[in-house]
Amino acid sequence: MSANPEPATTGKADQPARSGPGLSLPKVPFWAQIVAGLVLGVLLGWLARSQDISWLYTTLDKIGSIFVQLLKLAVAPLVFFAILVSITNLRKVNNAARLASRTLLWFLITSLIAVVIGIVIGLVTNPGSGTGLTPKDGAKPEGAGSWIDFLTGIVPTDVITPFTELNVLQIVFMAAVAGIAALKLGDRAAPILALSESVLELLQKALWWVIRLAPIGTVGLIGYAIADYGWDLIGDYATFTADVYIGCAIVLFGVYPLLLATVAKVSPIQFFKGAWPAIQLAFVSRSSVGTMPVTQRVTERLGVPKEYTSFAVPFGATTKMDGCAAIYPSLAAIFIAEIFNVQLGIQDYLLIVFVSVVGSAATAGLTGATVMLTLTLSTLGLPLEGVGLLLAIDPILDMMRTATNVAGQVVAPLIVAARENILDRDKYNSVHASPIDEESEPREPKKKVAVQAAV
Repeated sequence: MSANPEPATTGKADQPARSGPGLSLPKVPFWAQIVAGLVLGVLLGWLARSQDISWLYTTLDKIGSIFVQLLKLAVAPLVFFAILVSITNLRKVNNAARLASRTLLWFLITSLIAVVIGIVIGLVTNPGSGTGLTPKDGAKPEGAGSWIDFLTGIVPTDVITPFTELNVLQIVFMAAVAGIAALKLGDRAAPILALSESVLELLQKALWWVIRLAPIGTVGLIGYAIADYGWDLIGDYATFTADVYIGCAIVLFGVYPLLLATVAKVSPIQFFKGAWPAIQLAFVSRSSVGTMPVTQRVTERLGVPKEYTSFAVPFGATTKMDGCAAIYPSLAAIFIAEIFNVQLGIQDYLLIVFVSVVGSAATAGLTGATVMLTLTLSTLGLPLEGVGLLLAIDPILDMMRTATNVAGQVVAPLIVAARENILDRDKYNSVHASPIDEESEPREPKKKVAVQAAV
């Protein structure tokens, strides 16, 4: 063995890790760790419920709760600095207004497609029929979303409360104002921008450590869900659960690949190779914001320029919610209307479409979609007690919803970049399926370049 250390190399994440002279241990891919966590969680959850093991039940609950708390710990500062930096990064992009408007347009288009799919599935399957549930089984939520609250709640009363109460929408507002102000100040804001970029890198590095704990968090989250709810509860919601998963699957594996193949004219298979680390982490963590560093990394790896990605992905992580804000509320509204014996008309379905397309920012990238659901129900005039019917099953639904959200947050920038001729197609076509470990490696600093959008 040479006395000199071997030069550092890149792209070697799949090689076995050395554990000593002549010994090597295979590196377990992150996806395999997640699958193992899912299986172990199901087994432990079933054991805790069937054998009534209280300490195991409590342990699973604590493991899952701590993992989610660690993700939420980084949410407030991560959102603020990510949005601020992403807006200021637009100064590096020529024709930035065009790119921003096209990004928003494709967010709206894909949301429209998703909500229509949700409504069609709900009308065909009647998810609320035959469940045995009644209005008495519901419970009114402690807080409810409304258009007045949504509009007035964007502007905070002070700069501290949004961070302590984790009001992501208000944090986004403050970050946007700060970012626009920094753009107007120009060079005088350079020290603040440099500090913000450094803080953002620090937060992302800390979040990587949490992400590496995802397999353990999976054991707790899935195990607690099985131990607490049991298969009987899942059976009561079988049609609704299947509808949500099928609707999300149609969007994730049908609509997105079709748009990539026909509009962006790129290979859908390459998309899934590159984006899979973010999709699988979203499924486990149930947090678009918590997954945001991975989402941004895989989007860059798929050939979208960093200058544009740093704007589009944080923007999407707080507003682009095809699973939580389109498919789910449309199906949930139909489900609750059937339970409460309320007939929905054409105008009601049009309202569902409107709320889903326009009000998706209300979900704000956090785990769960209760705010969006209450906003939809209040707009339709449906009983808010219906929310209580779905809270028990929500964690199981949220995994697939969030995976769909994050996939859409990668697809939209890809489509825009392809149509504006700024997508690196060679990079896209050469992307390989790598474990999450490679995504956590620090990136080489790059020179600042301007991205010219097509006219």
